[in-house]
Amino acid sequence: MNKPLVGAFLAALLLGAGAAPVVAAEPAQQAQTQETAPKAGPEAKAVTFAGTVALSNCSGSVVRSPDSAPTDPALVLSNGHCLESGFPGPGEVVVDQPSSRTFTLLNASGDGVGTLKASKIAYGTMTDTDLSLYETTSTYQQIEDSYGIQALELETAHPTAGTAITVASGYWKRTYSCDIDGFVHQLKEGRWTWKDSVRYTPECQTIGGTSGSPVIDDTTGKVVAVNNTGNESGQECTDNNP
Repeated sequence: MNKPLVGAFLAALLLGAGAAPVVAAEPAQQAQTQETAPKAGPEAKAVTFAGTVALSNCSGSVVRSPDSAPTDPALVLSNGHCLESGFPGPGEVVVDQPSSRTFTLLNASGDGVGTLKASKIAYGTMTDTDLSLYETTSTYQQIEDSYGIQALELETAHPTAGTAITVASGYWKRTYSCDIDGFVHQLKEGRWTWKDSVRYTPECQTIGGTSGSPVIDDTTGKVVAVNNTGNESGQECTDNNP
């Protein structure tokens, strides 16, 4: 699945919100959205590639919850459809499965500065959301000491329409800037159904390889969703055409 969209987060750790970019002239994705709110508040932060990673087939990021300790094993966030074992089936959840997958860690400029190694797939699914979460062999403190890079923090509150966001792809070393256009209560693609997906405004026309990219709130610098899909050929509810 080549994805410009965002999948909902693991409820216990992440937001429970996913993101899907709008494609021009695509009325099928209009259902159940929130009104766009006017922008106001603090100035946007400069979003960089620091803390993002490149997988062999996707993008991802090193993430932490607000209460993560420096000595905790670092977590890498990506999509469930990016798992090395293939797409989890509907209703399937992968938990605590050994993994030796590697990730190229990027600095602010998008340069690869080191390699992180997974110890296990802590969680992976394509049911209700499109999410994978890897536990690595390095702690957050070890990564910061070795590379001077801090993990991206997960936002605990649900995102809001009108929020300025950046999709940062470690695979392509490319960013996409737009706003949250609204939310899709239920999004169907082929055999899979996702809930509470975030829809982007048309400026974020993401491409294959951006799957798993963190969706970052430009104001807070926190991760509010993970990019996962988009409509590629105008069909409805088929693979690559949610």
